[in-house]
Amino acid sequence: MTIDAHTHIWERWPYQPEVPDAETRGCAEQLLFEMDQHAVEKAVVICARIGGNPDNVDYAFDAATRHPRRLIVFPDLECRWASDFRKPGAVQRLEQALGRWDFVGFTHYLDPSEDGSWLTGPEGLPFMQLASDRSLLLSLSALPHQMAAIGALAARLPNLQILLHHLAHIGDRHTNNAEDGAAIVALSGYANIHLKYSGMGNITSPQHEFPYSDMQPCWSPILAAFGAERIVWGSDYPVSRRYMTYRQTQSMLERHSPFPASTHQDILKDNMDRLLRGASATRSRLDTGNSK
Repeated sequence: MTIDAHTHIWERWPYQPEVPDAETRGCAEQLLFEMDQHAVEKAVVICARIGGNPDNVDYAFDAATRHPRRLIVFPDLECRWASDFRKPGAVQRLEQALGRWDFVGFTHYLDPSEDGSWLTGPEGLPFMQLASDRSLLLSLSALPHQMAAIGALAARLPNLQILLHHLAHIGDRHTNNAEDGAAIVALSGYANIHLKYSGMGNITSPQHEFPYSDMQPCWSPILAAFGAERIVWGSDYPVSRRYMTYRQTQSMLERHSPFPASTHQDILKDNMDRLLRGASATRSRLDTGNSK
């Protein structure tokens, strides 16, 4: 059994072009079906209130209530599509979210136009400090030019566990130059930064396709730097359906990655399980006032 560290569910398909099954293509039941077919025990739902889905977090938590042993919801907070994006009051909004929902992690999408300095600025750092104090996992979408800011955040808050989406977006859709690759490799020096082995179709140009063999020279130094102990597998379902099947997202690791078979269990389950259990245990101690 495995844990899928990166999935989405939506009431309505949020992307163009329009699809004939917009009301069901991204629904929770489709994800659960794929999980059942491919021996996936649990999935982390990365919320994204995009494309006519303003209630995506509530939808995800409702699905998790119906399937409490299967779905783990990471609400999207302070993300680039929010009406209050980069407005004052981020800490207060996090406190409100913690009062409204029960979660051990959240997702944050940086805007491609920013350099990431908000993360350690006068609004972002107190927000991230509260997240660290509450032992929340941070699932972070960032581009290669924002890596220095992420390193600064990791250094300031070493107890904040950070999971970078889609190999930190190193791929020729955004960039694949040596300088950007080196910036991502440098982040491996921070023990609290982890990579998601996911989203290959999202970070490559259209001419590349499964199993993305020609991108391996770009990815291999980054994978080697972080090592199997700080990488988690994610399907990016249902977005990945535009590029590959659910089974192929697993095959990207099991058949087309540089990792030996002896490490697959770590990447497919154990690493994410350890992060989730660590966050849950700490949250439980905080909520009960037991510091032991």
